[in-house]
Amino acid sequence: MTNKILVAISGASGAIYPKLLLDKLLGLKDQWEELSVVMSNNAKEIWQVELGNSDYKNYPFNFFEKNNFNAPFASGSGKYNIMVVSPCSMGTLSRISNGISSDLITRAADVILKERRRLILMLRETPYSLVHIKNMETATLAGAIICPATPSFYSKPTTIEEAATTVIDRILDLAGLDISTFRWGQQ
Repeated sequence: MTNKILVAISGASGAIYPKLLLDKLLGLKDQWEELSVVMSNNAKEIWQVELGNSDYKNYPFNFFEKNNFNAPFASGSGKYNIMVVSPCSMGTLSRISNGISSDLITRAADVILKERRRLILMLRETPYSLVHIKNMETATLAGAIICPATPSFYSKPTTIEEAATTVIDRILDLAGLDISTFRWGQQ
C-alpha cells in the first residue's frame, strides 16, 4: 500500500522536530504517494523564533491552512493512513482526546481515529499534569500512539540535530516506514 501522510505542526516548542521529519520524509518519497502539511499560526512563529527562518515554505509538499476544512484529509474518503503531530502541544492533545474538531489539525486527527488509521502524537511538554496523563490515556484508548519527544542516547549523538533525529527515526518506525537508523544491539 502506498502511504498518504499528513504532518501536523502545532505551536509547541521544538520546531527542530518537524523540520527533521520533513527532511527525512523528503528522502523517503518512494514510500508515500501524497504528503500534506498543516501548521498552526503559532507553529509558524515558533519555527521562525527557534530556527531563525521560514524554510517550511520551501518544502515541495501540499500545505493547508489550519481552517481549510476542504483539505482531502478532513474526510475519511481522502484515504490518508498516517498522521503525525510533531510537535503536539498539550492543548492539541486535549482537543484530539476529547473529540473537539475546532481546526484542521484536530479534525484530521478525529478522521484518522474514526477510520482506525495511524495517529502518532509527538508530545513536547514537561512535566505532565494529571490532566495531560488522562488525555494521553484517552487518546491511546482511541487508537493514537503517544511518542514523547524524548531522545535516546545509545547511538551517542554529538549534536542537537542528531539527538532530535533519534526521536524522528522512532516516529518513522512507528509510522511503518522503512528507514536506515541505529538499532540497539546492532553494530
